[in-house]
Amino acid sequence: METITPESYMEDLYADDPVLERVKEVIRTQNMPEISIAPGYGRLLTMLVTMIGAKKVLEIGALGGYSGICLARGLKAGGKLVSLELKQDFADVAKQNVADAGLGELVEYRIGEALVHLNELLAQGERFDFFFIDADKVNYPNYLELAIQLANPGAIIAGDNTLMRGKVVDAAQTKASVQAMRSFNKLIATDPRLESTILPAYDGLALARVK
Repeated sequence: METITPESYMEDLYADDPVLERVKEVIRTQNMPEISIAPGYGRLLTMLVTMIGAKKVLEIGALGGYSGICLARGLKAGGKLVSLELKQDFADVAKQNVADAGLGELVEYRIGEALVHLNELLAQGERFDFFFIDADKVNYPNYLELAIQLANPGAIIAGDNTLMRGKVVDAAQTKASVQAMRSFNKLIATDPRLESTILPAYDGLALARVK
């Protein structure tokens, strides 16, 4: 008998999204990591981008385009999503999936180390209304600091996987990635430049507003 969790109960209230289900299938057939954002949080990203009227959104970690579609769906008319992805092959899959969703003209992909691109964007004077962080965990604290510097006043920063499948609450877990996520969570909670909360459902999602 299948165990019903609060998350699965809530997901069963919603019909499957055929576009996003197809993205998950493409990710599976391409043997990519099946680590896209949870459906409930994907809906939340779309809602938040829409609610704040975001025109410029920055995504750190494209994977197969699932979160990119969720973000692009909420963009204000004339808006743009800049998506940073380390791997060219992942970006190619994401780009195709986003295009197949009818949103390709809204998204620009930049390939390579995210920290390099973030510093370039900062040097170019770029500013964004919304950030989604979902890449290598070791650099989460660095991504957060650069997002704050790249943020327009009132911008929203979201970070996925803040629980790391329970590792952050297990004192025996001392890997660099786990320690970095603990640091990220602490920074989100205490940085005076932010007002924030961390949602504990799925694998955890941090949400912060830049003052």
